[in-house]
Amino acid sequence: MAGSTAVTVAPDILVRGTGAVGLAAALALARQGLRVALLGPLGPASSAAAAPSAVPSAAPSAAPPAADIRAYALNAASVDLLSELKVWEALPAAARTQVHEMRIEGDDGTSVLEFSAWSSALPELAWIVDAAALDAALREAVRFAPHIERIVAPVAASLTLLAEGKDSATRAAFGARLARRPYGHQAIAARLATTRPHAGLARQWFRSPDVLALLPMDQPQRDHGLALVWSVPDERAAQLLALSDEAFEAELMQATAGAAGDLRLAGVRAAWPLSIGQAEPLYGPGWLLLGDAAHVVHPLAGQGLNLGLADVASLARILAEREPWRSPGDARLLARHARARAGDTLAMGTVTDGLLQLFSHPSPWVKELRNRGLGLVNHLPPVKRLLTRAALGR
Repeated sequence: MAGSTAVTVAPDILVRGTGAVGLAAALALARQGLRVALLGPLGPASSAAAAPSAVPSAAPSAAPPAADIRAYALNAASVDLLSELKVWEALPAAARTQVHEMRIEGDDGTSVLEFSAWSSALPELAWIVDAAALDAALREAVRFAPHIERIVAPVAASLTLLAEGKDSATRAAFGARLARRPYGHQAIAARLATTRPHAGLARQWFRSPDVLALLPMDQPQRDHGLALVWSVPDERAAQLLALSDEAFEAELMQATAGAAGDLRLAGVRAAWPLSIGQAEPLYGPGWLLLGDAAHVVHPLAGQGLNLGLADVASLARILAEREPWRSPGDARLLARHARARAGDTLAMGTVTDGLLQLFSHPSPWVKELRNRGLGLVNHLPPVKRLLTRAALGR
């Protein structure tokens, strides 16, 4: 891939944004022989052969730390796409961890919903992936990909893809608006070490008004690492971030009742505000929104990046199957993509929003209803299999 400041040949595709979705889109379309211009900072060259090391604990802050401590929950469809792009195999083994079981608990101390890869005849339910390692592998693949050219200023192209995230700086300039509703919650992320092997078990607690997830990771120690994602109201988030490491760990132990072992912070904490949003319109003459620039959902189902990568897979398929006389920016192609993605994105936004509203409602009768619902679904294998297949993205 050239690292030039100006394109040598007019591109077919201009990708604005160098996050995971933008990089995956550039790779997927370049594989079709389309000329891709990539606009945005690519970051320092780094090898994906080694996962980032744990960050020493520091004073907590609501600002993102220098190290990326996020974790992605990827479904089978996302893994398939990354495998096609030759990125999945480039990830270090410790940066991707299989989820074999999932356990979801209500807030009455007894209600449980459990999923098992074994009972669903699947190799795994999902993969938990180190965000920094995946981003590094994508960047590395882009650097060596043919048909992709780095640029520092926008250029004319048949199709411009806006993949700049939920805070896209140029979305409005193209006539699109993201109607976003804040939840008044923050997502607190951290890496943890535990005394109990995670055994590929993902745990989640719906405890009104917060949602706490512990995701299995083989960092910072194989079989004994966890990724924390804790959605809490803004005021509570500020309190938790202000605590010392020891006090924060004590809060975690109380919230999880020790179910995941003795938990210790393996680095800094970070937090960001949560919201739900849908952009309108999703496309226009020669442009299209992808990923968080198009839709934002609550992370309680871990589907944010999966939705973005599904956008990429859909667009790549439609462009690969286009009639020879249609250019990549043809309005009919973009309409096909929008129709293909509308159902999944709407359904995921509705489900995650509905679950959050249901489990944050303070009413005692609502609490009884939701906890009974968890137990009921847990005793309906066909429903559980349907939910599992839907989460796999297939």
